Amino acid sequence: MLLRHLPGWALLAILAWTSTAAGSDQANTIEKAEGVVSEIMSIPAKRIPADLLANCHGVAIIPDVIKIGFIAGIRRGHGVLLVKDKDGDWNLPQFITLTGGSIGWQAGAQATDVILVFRSAKSVQNIANGKLTIGADAAAAAGPVGRNAAAATDAQMKAEILSYSRSRGLFAGVSLDGSLIEMNAAMGRDFYGDANNPRPAPASAVKLMHTIANLANEGRPAAPAAPGQPIPVPVPDAEQRLRRDLVSSSQSLNAVLPVEWQRFLALPPAVFAQGPPPTLDALNAVRQNYEKVNSDPAYAQLKARPEFQTTLELLRDYIGAVTRTGVIPLPPPPGGRP
Repeated sequence: MLLRHLPGWALLAILAWTSTAAGSDQANTIEKAEGVVSEIMSIPAKRIPADLLANCHGVAIIPDVIKIGFIAGIRRGHGVLLVKDKDGDWNLPQFITLTGGSIGWQAGAQATDVILVFRSAKSVQNIANGKLTIGADAAAAAGPVGRNAAAATDAQMKAEILSYSRSRGLFAGVSLDGSLIEMNAAMGRDFYGDANNPRPAPASAVKLMHTIANLANEGRPAAPAAPGQPIPVPVPDAEQRLRRDLVSSSQSLNAVLPVEWQRFLALPPAVFAQGPPPTLDALNAVRQNYEKVNSDPAYAQLKARPEFQTTLELLRDYIGAVTRTGVIPLPPPPGGRP
């Protein structure tokens, strides 16, 4: 067993880290995952190509994978896995654990942020069914970076998993062959509830899901316009998903509110319709009501409700999505003139 070869200081460090990680909450894991994605994708020359995200089947984000070793080493990390459904929509993040060992002349401790892009449905399904061993169940290779994946090598094109990492510490680079990825069902039940007692999705989980969806949508080619027809301004799929999630979250919030509060926090009717989005004035007016509650200590009981925070976060994101569509939703011109 690898742990038997570790010196006392390394074993104590692993045990201390494991204890700390076990006590950390799921929201903190998701928040760290969001930060890892934002930082990696903020540098155009180093970011994951959008077309890879658009065509992949899932993404795993594992912040702070710790590796401690002397002759023999061990790595462990907690993270999240987001997968697409059969319609191509992204699902909420589910919790995973990565565990692996290695042998060789190495010393010191290393923390690495890892992102794995799964290019096959089989590899994602293996994790959903229980576990996947990198290198044995699915080949992995370092992923290409930049604005597109055209420069991918032959090894990268054949790999089922493309890995991206940012390392800190004494080791240069990271090798994940032999590492085991497992679903952490207990963390998921604690965070989302179960079939008998489901809970509204926390805002942090919804936000990370939409972050990945928006990044993937950047890699989708625009549909060509029909000959002789004006070029349409597309309404992004992410906006439609945001609208659906906002409606669902608002309905969950209304279920715990008295009637007068339902009216005060009511969304614009156009949010519930299938037509154009509401005007920005209407959306911002509702957002002001939410922000007043969120900033007033007198309403601490309400703003502490996950249904309220999720709805507020989705409302903010939806306003941002509507603003980015390229068409400004406006009321009729003054005097009704066309």
